[in-house]
Amino acid sequence: MIVKKLRLQRAWSQEQLSELTGLSIRTIQRIEGGQKPSLESLKALAAVFEIELSDLQMEPDMNSNIRVTEDEQKVFKQVQAIKGFYSHLTSYVLVICMLFVINLVTHPEYIWAFWPALGWGIGLASHGLRVFDVINFFGPQWEKKQIEKRLGRKL
Repeated sequence: MIVKKLRLQRAWSQEQLSELTGLSIRTIQRIEGGQKPSLESLKALAAVFEIELSDLQMEPDMNSNIRVTEDEQKVFKQVQAIKGFYSHLTSYVLVICMLFVINLVTHPEYIWAFWPALGWGIGLASHGLRVFDVINFFGPQWEKKQIEKRLGRKL
């Protein structure tokens, strides 16, 4: 998470950090995802970020200027969720287009590709509504309200 914050503070993409450090993009993704990096990777990252190697090796303390706040962690998770939705949307469009092509080539008299498009589309719509907080029946606010209600507290 520290690497991700340092990268975002400099407004670098993972690709740019990869080029600057000589590490693969996949290695950068793994490190940002929480996997423990090798000593060589840490050295490359420390050199690029111009910080001490020890700052990358240990968990940041409360006074550190590279500490990841709770709000930043929430935003990171939200951005990952949005990225996941767009990946899901891309897969949907590509697969459904392919199914319609196959359907029209093999059996143009009956459009069966409509059914997977409808089923998957409902799931995709649900995913989008959840990611973008359009409809959030059972979200954190609902949970908090239910907990407070059951504990007999006022909000």
